[in-house]
Amino acid sequence: QVQLVESGGGLVQPGGSLRLSCTASGSDVSIYSMGWYRQTPGNERELVANIISSGATNYADVAKGRFTISRDNAKNAVYLQMNNLKPEDTAVYYCKKIYPLPQYWGQGTQVTVSS
Repeated sequence: QVQLVESGGGLVQPGGSLRLSCTASGSDVSIYSMGWYRQTPGNERELVANIISSGATNYADVAKGRFTISRDNAKNAVYLQMNNLKPEDTAVYYCKKIYPLPQYWGQGTQVTVSS
């Protein structure tokens, strides 16, 4: 059983930064493909960024140039550094263990970008 716990969300002004953390227990994130997703009311969850076991990363267009996904194997954690945040980044952000199966989701952390 894998448990993922997100933290780091909150209220930030446009142009500000936040760093989300996802800590995994019962697993070794270094061998997994992990991702950050986000969801707004009435919409499906969308991929923001993911990182695979080799360390290679992939970003959605909305995240390119502003967000950075990283991993700390010693802490068994995955991070999402978000810079130059915009109101449209407001969402619940979820951490996900993508591969190998089975997949797991964290409980989500709210990010609100507003002045």
